[in-house]
Amino acid sequence: MDFALIMFVALVATGIIWAADHFIWAPLRGRTAEALQKSGGPEAAIEKARREPVLVEYARAFFPVILIVFLLRSFLVEPFRIPSGSMMPGLLAGDFILVNKYNYGLRLPVINKKVVSLGEPKHGDVMVFRYPGDPSVNYIKRVIGLPGDRIMYRDKQIYINGTLMPQTADGDYTYTESGDHVIFARRVHEQIDGVKHDILLGEGQGGGVLEFTVPEGQYFVMGDNRDRSNDSRYWGTVPEANVIGRAFLIWFSWDMTNGGVAWRRIGTTIH
Repeated sequence: MDFALIMFVALVATGIIWAADHFIWAPLRGRTAEALQKSGGPEAAIEKARREPVLVEYARAFFPVILIVFLLRSFLVEPFRIPSGSMMPGLLAGDFILVNKYNYGLRLPVINKKVVSLGEPKHGDVMVFRYPGDPSVNYIKRVIGLPGDRIMYRDKQIYINGTLMPQTADGDYTYTESGDHVIFARRVHEQIDGVKHDILLGEGQGGGVLEFTVPEGQYFVMGDNRDRSNDSRYWGTVPEANVIGRAFLIWFSWDMTNGGVAWRRIGTTIH
């Protein structure tokens, strides 16, 4: 369900009710109360005639709140929750993150159409976007290829326009999945065009060779948990129109394994 669309509908509905009351219903209530007062009607009836309906009261109270939240989420920052381990070890299931909405340009809410260009995704950015196969679902991956780039993925290493992106081994890494399923991986430091981050690689090398030229207006993305990520290697590139923004901060985190708040992760910047 598109939360932005729900907020937009709520904003329009409360705004229409508030405006209708201000310009039509409130003056009508005032005239009715004035007529009752002139005719010597009871005070209770006069007060009832002036009384604001509950629906209008709620609309007047919620409209400015919804407007502020809607503008913040549409043009500045938007919160998201990490649903899976595809971006481990940097991002864990249970992390709640903030996404910069203006870094890649200002977009009209709901239809997501860019109206002001302030910047473009860069190599290594952690990007949130609408999944091309189902735009109602948001994905988060790392930008590997920009429009026109030649991407090669061979022996679990990335080449961009013929240049190998450096990797440095950093020991073993284990984690649990689906309750008690233990996953063994290798932790590796990687640089994508100078952006340093950690990735996870499954045991052993290989996995075939992928060569791809990124079309204009598209982006090639991959998860940091390379062997357990559903990304551009399997379903293709991300259209520019599907881009939402750049992830930059973990504002809350819930430890999915042990339960409780993962305090040490709160406030961590995303690289």
